Amino acid sequence: MALELMRGNEAIAEGAIRAGCRFYAGYPITPQNELFEYMARRLPPAGGTFLQCESEVAGINMIWGAACTGARAMTSSSGPGISLMSEGLTTLAAGQLPCVIVDVTRAGPGLGRIAPAQSDYRQVTKGGGHGDYQSIVLGPASTQEMADLATLAFYLADLYRNPVIVLMDGMLGQMMEPVDFDLVKPLPVPDKPWTLRGKGDKPRKVIYAAPFDDPGLIQLNQELAEKYRQIEEKEQRWEEIFVDGADLVVVAFGSAARVALDAVQTARAEGLRVGMIRPVTLWPFPRKAFAKLRKTAKAFLDVEMNAGQMQEDLERVLGPDIPIYHLGQGGGKIIYPDEVYEEIKKLMK
Repeated sequence: MALELMRGNEAIAEGAIRAGCRFYAGYPITPQNELFEYMARRLPPAGGTFLQCESEVAGINMIWGAACTGARAMTSSSGPGISLMSEGLTTLAAGQLPCVIVDVTRAGPGLGRIAPAQSDYRQVTKGGGHGDYQSIVLGPASTQEMADLATLAFYLADLYRNPVIVLMDGMLGQMMEPVDFDLVKPLPVPDKPWTLRGKGDKPRKVIYAAPFDDPGLIQLNQELAEKYRQIEEKEQRWEEIFVDGADLVVVAFGSAARVALDAVQTARAEGLRVGMIRPVTLWPFPRKAFAKLRKTAKAFLDVEMNAGQMQEDLERVLGPDIPIYHLGQGGGKIIYPDEVYEEIKKLMK
């Protein structure tokens, strides 16, 4: 075991390099600049290429070029920068090109401020760009998990030829915790026969941003819809705690899940029948985690540092008959364990 004390932003950057990332293009924006700076320092000695671009638009389109060659490519930003990348993201999905995008969320709307928030949930899980496309979205809750999910992100991107977004926030990006990279599970690199590597004497390959005819675009949408259906079926991931026999189930992701867990453990110690579900894949949303709970739990508490964006997905998977409450708000308001604990007590009276 070799523990290293790292910021979350640094841990995911190092995890990406160890996962084989060899191309990074991006533009600085708080609160993810430590990731950006770490890549600038570490990627070139690892045999990779680091580029500071003139904008987020340039960065996401450079990722397009690198991904066409089969390179493991990554960029990172925060909410306003992710907004600028939205056309590039939908185009990467249309070209079925694998890449990883890290979103270290800041408080919004608009340019907002650098305080921690989870206000980009809807932006990344519901597309963010035009057309019927999806990005796979992972939501780590610890520095160790950032290292773990960096490897998983590149694996899923290659496996499904699709963009993968890792959704963090300023709190997770800045916090320092020990990381053991020896615990990171290595995953295979899928074959990439589709990559562009120069014509040579073999048949020419072409990757389109989108077909140029109506039948072709309709067929592409059909292919993407089937791919997304398979991802939804196979790649749901979550963590469940104390859910057996729980009357109230708390649902939270990322840093809010760490806060909520403290409150759930306190409530449990006092004999309250409360459990917790932490989605790890935010898309596909882990609806399987809630299938049995629909029959046993009496209510759910959605804890997020936003206006309740995940609550829409909870309502979709749980239906109209089960009460779903929300605790939290946007704008950089940090939730504390005592607040969650008091809400749990109030709901279980």
